[in-house]
Amino acid sequence: MIRWIIKLLLNGAALLLISDWFQSIVVANFKVAVFASLVLGVVNTMIRPILTFFTLPLQLLTMGLFWFVINAVTFALTAYFIDGFEVGPWPDNIGTIIIAAALMSLFGWLIDLVVGRPKER
Repeated sequence: MIRWIIKLLLNGAALLLISDWFQSIVVANFKVAVFASLVLGVVNTMIRPILTFFTLPLQLLTMGLFWFVINAVTFALTAYFIDGFEVGPWPDNIGTIIIAAALMSLFGWLIDLVVGRPKER
């Protein structure tokens, strides 16, 4: 449970860092960032598999590059659900949202790698 809380707090900090890097992505404060990372985890768990299933032909045609678009959709959907987390106008900032979502995935992977699961004895 402690590892999960640490991962959640670090993901919130990563989201704040990403919002500092991109002008169109706005996160009000750390509390909103932590809540947004929690909702992003839920969206990735519940909605991402459905999106991946229905876009499988596009995934195959683009050799997996459509994954970035799916990431951006889940990122923007999370921002839609949360007050205080804005990604700017959707079609205009698609490139920024794709890069920010990919960075959030990278940070999440690094956080999971560092905090990770305890080693078996």
